[in-house]
Amino acid sequence: MLRALIFDVDGTLAETEDLHRQAFNRAFAELGLPWRWDEALYADLLTVMGGKERLAHYIDTRHAAEAEALHALAPEIHARKTRAYGELVTESGLPLRPGIARLIAEARAAGLRLAVATTTSRPNVDRLVAANFPPDAAPFDVIAAGDEANRKKPAPDVFLLALAGLDIPASEAVAFEDSAAGISSARAAGLPVLATRSRYTESHPLDGAFSAVSDLGEPERPHRHIAGVEWPGGVVDLANLIRVHATLDDQSAPFQAMGTSR
Repeated sequence: MLRALIFDVDGTLAETEDLHRQAFNRAFAELGLPWRWDEALYADLLTVMGGKERLAHYIDTRHAAEAEALHALAPEIHARKTRAYGELVTESGLPLRPGIARLIAEARAAGLRLAVATTTSRPNVDRLVAANFPPDAAPFDVIAAGDEANRKKPAPDVFLLALAGLDIPASEAVAFEDSAAGISSARAAGLPVLATRSRYTESHPLDGAFSAVSDLGEPERPHRHIAGVEWPGGVVDLANLIRVHATLDDQSAPFQAMGTSR
């Protein structure tokens, strides 16, 4: 029985990653740091999960000689980055990815519970939700954010937090992810995963997901199927998601790797 949907945020709910990159660059400029993360560098840095951890990794690998002083400055860099990200979300009116708002509305109407499981910080989630839902909508019953988890993805901690908040077993939920680390995290928590491609995860293998698609699709804009379960009309809708979920024999065991690197 499918009772809940659990969504990653960055790259899954919306194409947020480039705004994060721009926000880091704004923070660097404000503090007079001669750093600029271009898209290629940021794609490499995204192998490190979590903005604070990503910044620390960059300092250790690119500025080792100044690491002690820069680590002391890192909290201020990240605080400015978080503010800049919120400003960018507001300025850009960043939309949700295709099919997200539709599926959330379908799930709400059917009485399913909804959660977020993300490595990003809570203020970033709140800004994205505020930009895309009415003030009184409260689309998510549970938000498990990165700062609340002891370990970042690919560890299962944040998904386990979401499941605990929902008070349901993993067998009664589906996770939505866009990255290899995210899929590994959800699978380690016992969750079946539906994977979508995003701008910064085009090269990621999506092994472990029961279905991989370009996005959730809309009736007037069907998605591109990549591997695994195919969806009628190129649209992931709740009725078919419930049907597919009922056919998954053992959500606690890894699904067969699908070779979805294209």
